[in-house]
Formats: sequence, structure tokens, C-alpha cells
Amino acid sequence: MANQKNNNHSFERQLFQMADKLRKNIDAAEYKHVVLGLIFLRYISDAFKELYDKLVASRGEYEGADPEDKDEYQAENVFYVPPNARWEFLQSCAKNPSIGEDLDAAMDLIEKDNPALKGILPKVYARPNLDKQALGGLIDLIGNISLKDEGTKSKDLLGRVYEYFLGEFANAEGKKGGQFYTPKSIVRLMVEMIEPFKGRVYDPCCGSGGMFVMSDKFVREHQGRRDSIAIYGQESNQTTYRLCRMNLAIRGIDGSQVKWNTEGSFLNDLHKDLKADFILANPPFNDSDWSGQLLKDDPRWKYGLPPASNANFAWLEHMIYHLSPKGIMACVLANGSLSSQTNNESEIRKALIENDLIDCIVALPKQLFYNTGIPACLWFISRKKSGNGDRKREGEILFIDASEIGYMADRTHREFSSGDIQKIAGTYHNWRNKGGSYEDVKGFCKSATLKELAKYNFVLTPGRYVGFKEEEDGGIPFEEKMAGLTKKLSEQMAEEKKFDEEVKKQLKNVGFKL
Repeated sequence: MANQKNNNHSFERQLFQMADKLRKNIDAAEYKHVVLGLIFLRYISDAFKELYDKLVASRGEYEGADPEDKDEYQAENVFYVPPNARWEFLQSCAKNPSIGEDLDAAMDLIEKDNPALKGILPKVYARPNLDKQALGGLIDLIGNISLKDEGTKSKDLLGRVYEYFLGEFANAEGKKGGQFYTPKSIVRLMVEMIEPFKGRVYDPCCGSGGMFVMSDKFVREHQGRRDSIAIYGQESNQTTYRLCRMNLAIRGIDGSQVKWNTEGSFLNDLHKDLKADFILANPPFNDSDWSGQLLKDDPRWKYGLPPASNANFAWLEHMIYHLSPKGIMACVLANGSLSSQTNNESEIRKALIENDLIDCIVALPKQLFYNTGIPACLWFISRKKSGNGDRKREGEILFIDASEIGYMADRTHREFSSGDIQKIAGTYHNWRNKGGSYEDVKGFCKSATLKELAKYNFVLTPGRYVGFKEEEDGGIPFEEKMAGLTKKLSEQMAEEKKFDEEVKKQLKNVGFKL
């Protein structure tokens, strides 16, 4: 599998390695804005030039058109690029000492002529710590991408390169990188499971927009209309928000309803009235600094007051509040959310179960994330459990233990293969869909009833329900296995006690005072 991944990304990987060599003494967190900004600039220049050449040719529907008329570009959803911001002009200046100032000026010009990009593009190129010779080399490198293009439109290739670079920069940044990027295989699994084919898609902590990009890709792969989904999002980190808006723009996705403010979705919800059909999110794990003490009477806390010390259940309740009457959501959370018994969390979890909102829980393997080693899980919440096109499944929750699934993509990071995603998502769809061929698989999946959940005090850890694989325990039920282990431990403790008493007796017989 690792070889397959390397072959799929060989061009992007080589390009990233070449770009990274030009980084020199600049921190990866800074450098990503330099590189990604240039890829974005190259992308919109290519899109502009494609239409510009048609307008210059003045044939058919473009007859008599002015190639410098901004309205011509707006009508076709293409960004207008002014002369001094076009890629060919900037590449001709790449060796000039003033290239940094020229690039910053180009970004300003593009924002001025395209209000949708206002305040989004990076102006980081004139910084003294950025080696201008290396910058010129980077421009040439990105300028030559189309030379490596094998029958694919350079715009599509640039989109692929942008996506790959986002992941590599997240990897290079480690803990901080995970704040703006969710690994692609996790996002793909979430999207494949909830199938956002038509409706409103929402992410209240959207990072660089990976959930939106994958939703758009899902629609296209299933021959749907791209305008059949509408994107809504919010991000509190401004530089991450800019990455998101560029990431969406490079794919022609409308990002006008992706908003930014410093307060974030809890303190200043910018989509208060939104009821989303699909919600996808990877919020910060176990966030203790979410200002919960200021929101004690908030109407979002319908299922219990989340603790100010941990935002896990605040995120869940915030998203459920924004879920439409037939909506479905997928959320990444730390494993602690499945079993915590403190600070009202167990009461909220019980209320969500008793209100029949939880559809499926997936335990994830370790080493999937760039920014944390904390074990994680996926929560799937659904308002469609009474049917609405699916099988009626009131009073049931599907548990999937995927903690041993995936392959090591490198020394430190695990990924899901296409087959892994198909196995997990297929299990969920077979369980959820009318006429599905679902069956419990010991050690992997189990459809549990509320009665079974009550027996475990409403703890949602999949391992408690799916049990152990047949080859590991010879098919012994989980409860029987635990009873046997408990009995064996009691017998060992009794033997130890008997041995201690015998030793004391012998010592006493020889006159040793105890």
C-alpha cells in the first residue's frame, strides 16, 4: 500500500521536496503561505489565460468581446487577473531583486479587482528573511508544472499539487499543522459514510476546508451537480481561514458562506439560523479554553450543560443544534468522549442515546493524525433513524472497531486505503440501508440495542460491544471471557493469601516475631 501511495503522488512529492529545499531558514508554518500563495496565483492565472485567449480570438459566443472587460470573466466565474499580476509577467521578473515587492503588489491588485478574494491572499513575499534568489527559483519551479503535465489540464494538476502540499506542510509542522488540516483518508471515510449528495454542508471549525473539498469531489464522482450542495463554515484562525478560501477558490467552490471571526463558533456563531443537511467536523480535542463559563444559559445545550473544562460535548451539541430535521453528521472526537463519567459528560451522552440521535461509533487506529497521539473516534449523529429513505433503526447503534485497520504510509503516520474505507463505509451502509446485507462480525462490528447499552452504563467504546476476534479467543463471548478472567484472578489472589498465611505460620513456629 505504501508503494501505491508513493506512485500516486510521485510527481507531487518530487515537487514538494524541490520546493522544500528552497525553504532554507524559514519555518514551515511561514513558508507554506509563500508556496501555497504562488500555486494559487499560478492557478488563477491559468484559468484567466484560458478565457482570455478565447476572448482575443473573438469567435462564436465571444465575438466582439473585450478581453480586458472584468464582466466577461465574472460571467464565467473566472477571476480577472490584471496585467501586472499575470503569471507570465511575474515569471519574467523572477530574477529581479524587487520580485518580493512585485508579488505583494500583484496580490493587492487581484484582491482589488475581485472582491470575493478581499483580505484572503498572502502578502508575505517582501519579507527580509525570504531569500529573493530562492523565491525566484520557486517561481520557476511552479511555472514549470505544466511541463510535467501528462494529458491533464494544468489547472487540475495545480489543484492536486495544492492539496498534496497542504498535507505535507501539516506533516512538517507537526502539532500546529493538525490545527488546519485533517488527514485526507479520515475526511474521505467521513464523507463516504454520510454521502453529502445534495443540500447544505456545514463545518463549524473548518480549518483549510478539507471537508468541503471532499464533499464536492464526492458529488462529482457520483455524477451529481456541483451546485447541488451549498457550503457553510466558520474558522477562528485568520491565516487558516485564508488557506481555506484559497483551497476552495482553486477548485471553483463557492466559499462566500465560509466566515471568519476571532471569537469562533461558540461565542459568535455566524450561522445562527442554519439548519444543515450534512455536518462534517474535526474540532480541537479536549479543548479547555472554549469560554464555556460565559455560555451557561445557551439554547444549544438542549441535552445538558457541557463542562467549561472540555469542549467535546459542546461541539456535539452545537452541531446537533444546527442539524436539519433529516440531517446527518460526522464528527471526530477524542476517545474519552465515549466513556467519560465526570463533569456532566456521562449525563449528556446518556441523553443523546435516549433521544436516539447516535447512529454509529467508529473507533480509529493510532497514528492517523499529525498533531496528536490521543486515540480518536468518529461519532455519527442522525435524524433519519426513523426511516426517511433509510431502514428504520430506532433503538439501535452500530459499533465499528477499526482500531487495527490501515497501513503505515511512513514511519510515523497511518492511513486508510481505498479498500479500508470501502470496508468501513460499506458496513455502515449495509446496516443503514433498506435491504442491506448487514451481519455482526465478532471483533469488528456490532449492532447494539439500548438495553445492551444500559448494561454498560451507556459507555460507547466499540470494543465493549464487538468483542474479540474469533482467532484470538476461540469464539468465547466477551462477558464469558471477562467472567473467566475475573475468576482466575480471584483464585490467584486466594492462593497468594493462603501462601502468605502459611509463611507467617512457619516463621512463628521458628520463633520469628511478626
